[in-house]
Amino acid sequence: MATTLIKNAKIVSEGKIFEGDVLIEGEIISQIAKNISAPHDANSIDAEGHYLIPGAIDDQVHFREPGLTHKATIFTESRAAVAGGITSFIEQPNTVPNAVTQELLEEKYVIASQTSHANYSFMMGGTNDNLEEVLKTNPKNVAGIKLFLGSSTGNMLVDNPKIIESIFSSTELLIAVHCEDETTIKNNLANYKERYGDAIPVTAHHLIRSAEACYLSSSKAIELAKKTGARLHVFHLSTAKEMELFTNKIPLEQKRITAEVCIHHLWFTDADYETKGNFIKWNPAVKTEEDRTALWEALLDDRIDVIATDHAPHTFEEKSKSYLEAPSGGPLVQHAVVAMFEFYHQGKISIEKIVEKMCHNPARIFNIDKRGFIKEGYFADLVLVNPSNPQQVTKESVLYKCGWSPFEGTTFKSQVSHTFVNGELVYEKGKVNDTILAGKRLLFNR
Repeated sequence: MATTLIKNAKIVSEGKIFEGDVLIEGEIISQIAKNISAPHDANSIDAEGHYLIPGAIDDQVHFREPGLTHKATIFTESRAAVAGGITSFIEQPNTVPNAVTQELLEEKYVIASQTSHANYSFMMGGTNDNLEEVLKTNPKNVAGIKLFLGSSTGNMLVDNPKIIESIFSSTELLIAVHCEDETTIKNNLANYKERYGDAIPVTAHHLIRSAEACYLSSSKAIELAKKTGARLHVFHLSTAKEMELFTNKIPLEQKRITAEVCIHHLWFTDADYETKGNFIKWNPAVKTEEDRTALWEALLDDRIDVIATDHAPHTFEEKSKSYLEAPSGGPLVQHAVVAMFEFYHQGKISIEKIVEKMCHNPARIFNIDKRGFIKEGYFADLVLVNPSNPQQVTKESVLYKCGWSPFEGTTFKSQVSHTFVNGELVYEKGKVNDTILAGKRLLFNR
């Protein structure tokens, strides 16, 4: 079992930054102190000038395995994740086949146990006809239930109101939802097809998958959660209007309804469709400057609880098709942490708040066992970030299997220098250690 001593770091945890040392023994953080003498067998890292943060926990990714491995695999995308400082991920069920039975769900865990660089969990998928399977889900070792209340990649739309209410009423597990109103989207699309035929421009994406479509769906889900008492987590919020639905007036631990925002909705606006095109085509859509401003306000005043990526790669060829043919989604895990640090450099958010939203809160919301914090006795999922080491994103530096990033051409001021997963140094100064697959199945205190 390896012993590692991290010296002179700016340790970020639970709203504070303090300089000190962290001793890792095996998988565990064994000591945190101002000055720790190195054991004779310890590897020592001088982290002066670096921030030491808990490994980020991404509560929403699509790693495409099984069935869509021409786009990505658990191996390739978890590799990119640890290079970006994400040490744990929760993956979604719209793979092929969809993870909508306990057997299919466990098959994904088997793949990850053999190939993942990062810690992992997989959501159980709900459909219009699998309530019995959903209710078999083990709360101790599965993150939660995922419902697509708007269609996206894969055929998992749940549109039967009675079924949705049955799921909400029947499980104590966290229910995570994709909220877009299907009828509104279909009507909007029909109007644009009448106007443009098959040549609809991508600049119309946020008008087709509109703010109204998002609000109608999310407001219904929240109303139903309040009616049934369900534990609801709303993924990838994208509109100003939806911010009216959430509160910051109670502590996170007492919230029954929690909220997530994704990096792309904090970074891009509809103005970027002109230059980025389908490469920033997501569902829900990137929307207006007004929407982005409202998302930032809600993030900073704690109506929004989590920052995630919705990492969802497609090949360059697929994204290069016409608007109607190009799939929605894009890769983000490799640059999520440094993108948020860029906002720190701009004075928009503190490092303490970044850590709260990307590390602490996902662990709290999902009740993840001994992760998300820098604490003695916790698993040593740790990331060193150099805030003053600029890096430009190039096609050559991208680690995703799809081979592209919406951030290509962007220069970030910060860089992840080291990533530890369960005490193993899996990434160091630009290189992933492929001889170590340190990821473990996430467990939950429920």
